Amino acid sequence: MLCLGLGAWYADDTDDALQLYRQARQIPADIPGWITRACSDLLAVALAEAGDLAAAERACADALARSQEAGDLQSLSALLDTMARLDLQAGRVEDAAAHLHEALQIIVRTGSWHELIGVLYRCGYLYAATGRRVEAVTAWTACNTQSWGDESVPDTARSARFRETLRAAREALGDARTRAAEDRGAVMSPATAAEYALLITAPGPEQPENPPVLGQLSARERELVTLIAQGRTNAQIAAQLSISIHTVGSHPDRIRDKTGCRRRADLTRLALSEGLV
Repeated sequence: MLCLGLGAWYADDTDDALQLYRQARQIPADIPGWITRACSDLLAVALAEAGDLAAAERACADALARSQEAGDLQSLSALLDTMARLDLQAGRVEDAAAHLHEALQIIVRTGSWHELIGVLYRCGYLYAATGRRVEAVTAWTACNTQSWGDESVPDTARSARFRETLRAAREALGDARTRAAEDRGAVMSPATAAEYALLITAPGPEQPENPPVLGQLSARERELVTLIAQGRTNAQIAAQLSISIHTVGSHPDRIRDKTGCRRRADLTRLALSEGLV
């Protein structure tokens, strides 16, 4: 029933999808709990598409509570993304950012990168809604790099709305700024894209935790930080820079002494905040 509902959804038949998702929730409770929570998630999305935002929020909030009770982090991140979608539809931009930030934290903690695609997609809408078109195009390009090309996106009214939003953002930015945003998103690994989205959705003013430190790094060290932030392994970095793996391993110690960044994630955030990626 759930698969039939998904088929109706991707066929742009919201009414049939709603009916099938409701039927799926009425199946006896001997099925795994994550399936019922997934049904509630999909039902909330379909209700929102049908214009019943209040019912969508009730379904999503109920499923969120049950996911938290069950400790189901995968369902929780998906439902937080859905709640952010409902927030944006209702004009609650700050709430949307908070829900996306929480979803991203779960994804980074669990390494469930397949969940990142939907959250990045929603982040793009958040940025577009707040006039941050560069960030929107960057996030959508990173999302596209990790998932699908335009040619395989189902041709539905929903995908048409997305393409129109993307077209408007590109037009407002102009060719040069659009290319720069797309180039930045295209080189992001899943971990880099997640850290980028965490920076953008963080509450409060965007201020670096430490003062700029790029001036303390050599050109080779900046290059190394950039490659680390792009998700390259030590072996890949060694091959690209024509140095030994041992040499690659020795550089981060000096970089850490200069920057205070102790982990790859810290170096990734440094590279993102300083515009190296």
